[in-house]
Amino acid sequence: MTLDDAITQSTATLKARAAGLSPQVAVLLGSGWGPVADKVQGAIDVPYKDLPAFPALGVGGHTGQVRLGRIGNQAVAVLAGRKHAYETGEADGMKGAIRTLAALGVKVLLQTNAAGSLDVGMRPGELMLITDHINTVQRSPLFNEPGDKRFIDMSAAYDPALRETALDAAATVGITLHEGVYAWCMGPQFETPAEIRMLRAFGAQAVGMSTVPETILARHAGLRVLALSMLTNMAAGMEAQTLSHAHTLATAQSGSARAVELVEAMLAAIHV
Repeated sequence: MTLDDAITQSTATLKARAAGLSPQVAVLLGSGWGPVADKVQGAIDVPYKDLPAFPALGVGGHTGQVRLGRIGNQAVAVLAGRKHAYETGEADGMKGAIRTLAALGVKVLLQTNAAGSLDVGMRPGELMLITDHINTVQRSPLFNEPGDKRFIDMSAAYDPALRETALDAAATVGITLHEGVYAWCMGPQFETPAEIRMLRAFGAQAVGMSTVPETILARHAGLRVLALSMLTNMAAGMEAQTLSHAHTLATAQSGSARAVELVEAMLAAIHV
């Protein structure tokens, strides 16, 4: 089956199971953001395994299903998990999923992730709005794309108007929302203190192992992108601690109530 055929079949399956629901906003859940899915009303769950354009997942905290329904008045497609580049060495693991969302009629992709803080003023458990990114890996999910359409403009990768909406929503519910540049590193190993010093010199405020490939794919598909990081640790060398995925999930869980409240407020404020 070609990717185009897989996207067509996946789109048809989602439309058939959505029972007339037409989500224009999708939420892609990163590590620790799973409780957002619990807020979906009238939930219809479609496992990734039923969608041939979607990947098989292999990371704890990523359950691998699309949940269709509403959060407040916003019709949404919530994706519980992403394929990370470190699982295969390739950056295009979410290509079929993102293009299926576009074919489904989604206009806005709200991404979430867990990240390490590079800024002493942004502490574990706090939230950051991504304003831009640094693709330190210098890999692209568009590597095998034909023609000139692969040369997508990334000068406003994270939609300025949506970012203003997010900041206003955070202020409304009284949640501190930092802003900063996100650096993508391949992983799965955490960064060294020397690498963190380099990223700070580059101007990054947070570092993680996801999000950038999906942003590139979403922009290529014509989606507007908004992205949030939950800061789960201070990056290597900034404080005395041992980093682990278990620590990331535990910290994310402790801050999940505030994160869920922010996502609900943002979805209520987004008008597509």
